Amino acid sequence: MAGKTIRSGPSGASGATSMINDPRMRSIFYQTVTLIILVLAVWFITNNTIQNLQRANIASGFGFLNGRAGFDIGQTLIDYNNDNTFGRALIVGILNTLQVAVLGIITASILGFLVGIARLSRNWLVSKLAQAYVEIFRNLPPLLVIFFWYKGVITILPQARESLALPFDTYLNNRGFFYPKFVWGEGTWMVPVAFLVGIVITFFIYRWAKARQMRTGQPFRTGLVGTAIIIGLPLLTFLALGAPLTFDLPVLGRFNLAGGSVIAPEFMSLYLALSFYTASFIAEIVRGGIKAVPKGQTEAADALGLRSSTTTRLIVVPQAMRIIIPPLTSQYLNLTKNSSLAVAVGFSDLVAVGGTILNQTGQAVEVVAIWMIVYLSLSITTALFMNWFNAKMALVER
Repeated sequence: MAGKTIRSGPSGASGATSMINDPRMRSIFYQTVTLIILVLAVWFITNNTIQNLQRANIASGFGFLNGRAGFDIGQTLIDYNNDNTFGRALIVGILNTLQVAVLGIITASILGFLVGIARLSRNWLVSKLAQAYVEIFRNLPPLLVIFFWYKGVITILPQARESLALPFDTYLNNRGFFYPKFVWGEGTWMVPVAFLVGIVITFFIYRWAKARQMRTGQPFRTGLVGTAIIIGLPLLTFLALGAPLTFDLPVLGRFNLAGGSVIAPEFMSLYLALSFYTASFIAEIVRGGIKAVPKGQTEAADALGLRSSTTTRLIVVPQAMRIIIPPLTSQYLNLTKNSSLAVAVGFSDLVAVGGTILNQTGQAVEVVAIWMIVYLSLSITTALFMNWFNAKMALVER
């Protein structure tokens, strides 16, 4: 026992060393430090902002939203006049932003897919025209494209007295696109309800047809049946109600047009510019996605005697969608954020309306916060939907 040497090391040091070498503990430590720094930074910015506002005698809070707006908005989706509140004016701006974003996404998607497929066409002229479109619009700033449509196309249209008469009692001039206004009668709320019911029925038919085809191999004309239901059900509802619809037609007078509804040139230029600009990027995404599909898939379809259109629709595009959707989400987000350029042509979107409110009230922090919250919400909603859609399009292995 006397000859045995007993060594005792500093247990605290070894414990600290083990904690440093533990990846989990290091991760918790770094995240905690980062969170503390972030909280301190937010507190510093908030406290500094409050002190500066108090020093400048500027009131804070969102109570100003209940004040009278006192300004008009050209194009609105809901009833609005200058006696309404700032809050309602912001709602009008948000709806206008949503209108541009949704219509722009739909149009850009359709146009982008067509141009992307056209770039791969065996027809030399079609392929080169699609390539020229993509190269031109992709290399232009979106603001320049907006000015092109506004100053170079729409504002050089004929004046009101020389309006271009189009079919179905519609007119086009430098003041916008005039079309008949729908005047709905009593009970017509049932028509859009029938339309939504038709979409739901079509969805369940699609799921049933897909399961049936996987089980038996027999296809079902879901597109034809679904279209008939989505169109036919609201039409039958409309007729059953006695067709409660009249039209307020635009009438061309000596100097101007009276009656009907109008799409403002500011909205037209913004919508067309963002649609054509974004479609050029979507076209390249579609082309890249289709090119990424193994060539053997197309060759196998040709060997089976399938037509080129059938091969593209049933074999190539479904596989390419798994590659197309992730970058497509980014383009949808870019289009939504680029809609803030509406202020350049005077369209009353969220940014333009918010800017007017900011000038009248001086509530800069609150207005900017509203901008950030709205655009962040739109971006997150779009991303969540596209992630869900991407998961639905994922290849399921059996």
